[in-house]
Amino acid sequence: MTISPAELARYADVVFDVAVPIEADDRVLVNAEIEHAPLARALAEAAYARGARYVDIWYFDPYAKRSRVQHAPAETLSEVPDWLDARNDGLERHTGVLVNIRGTATPDLLAGQDQVRAGKDRMPQLASRLRLQLNNLARWTIIPYATPEWARAVFGEPDQDGLWRELRRILRLDERDPSAAWQSRITELVRRAETLRDMQLDAVRFEGPGTDLTIGLLPQAHWTAARLNDSKGRSFQANLPTEEVFTTPDHRRVNGVVRSTRPLALDGNIIHDLELTFTDGVATKVRASMGADIVRTHQATDPGAARLGELALVDGLSRVGQTGITYLETLLDENATCHLAWGAGLPPGVPEHLRSRPDAAGVNTSMVHVDFMVGGPDVTVTGIPRGGGRVELLRNDEWQI
Repeated sequence: MTISPAELARYADVVFDVAVPIEADDRVLVNAEIEHAPLARALAEAAYARGARYVDIWYFDPYAKRSRVQHAPAETLSEVPDWLDARNDGLERHTGVLVNIRGTATPDLLAGQDQVRAGKDRMPQLASRLRLQLNNLARWTIIPYATPEWARAVFGEPDQDGLWRELRRILRLDERDPSAAWQSRITELVRRAETLRDMQLDAVRFEGPGTDLTIGLLPQAHWTAARLNDSKGRSFQANLPTEEVFTTPDHRRVNGVVRSTRPLALDGNIIHDLELTFTDGVATKVRASMGADIVRTHQATDPGAARLGELALVDGLSRVGQTGITYLETLLDENATCHLAWGAGLPPGVPEHLRSRPDAAGVNTSMVHVDFMVGGPDVTVTGIPRGGGRVELLRNDEWQI
């Protein structure tokens, strides 16, 4: 059996009770793939029941993307229709609600395609949506939905029921009161972020097999969790599940080499054994056993695409990590272990006194933001205080502070 209508309704309640609370007269955008329709419909039902003014569901078809990569003129592959941007711009004007459903039916649909051409087509990752989310111009969240082909990519067979079993626990839908369970976990994450903020670290170092990377932090580094406020001050929870605490680093002070500890699903491609070398903040070397040209093309989008914009720590209490499964879906994999992101810096991770001049402070700007996983039990994370010395933060996926 797959997830029942009653469970989908319960899931939608958690989304709108915890992640993006609906207010009367809200405009709600739902981005989905065709296979996500049952959840999208449950979200529409729950949103309207809470007084939403309008719910707009947009379905993306990755097979059409593959046709574009195969046949469209190369100079058109990076173009985005203006009517799709207009949809996001309209949501910004109303400071509405955005729900992105993840769990592609085809994680590796572009396998075998020309990597440079594939790297140029970013759909459905619109720059206008990224700007909306980075600046919290709407209450937004990303949530998963299990599909048979996603299950096949994870388990080797289309075991959609098995994938839902994992998602139920990860999403805390197995709890008597999922919303209360999430509030408790989010409170833990916020407290952990406050502890890191109070330490006033100058840098963070990752050390493990193939990894020795030091990342400089902004002055009075601001650590936070995914509990955020929109531009009108209303609270929301970006990402469900969420298990991370994060900060925005100084993109100029990144040196060393880092090896990804999990495959990276990137716009219909799977990148294996990714290794990046950073020199004075710039990714100067890209290596991978599969997909290196896709990453290089992606990081050539603009000057900031080859620099870091996020540093996130995840410990072994993560329910995603406890499954021991690589999901080939960044929403889940980034909440299984520590991760970094190349591309745009995150405004919530910037100290308030630097937000009026982020560029001068060392906050990266870019049209892209891609998380890749770098943590695990073999990776030690160390904090470097401003006065010198070392403080272990994570060892064997356990907090040491």
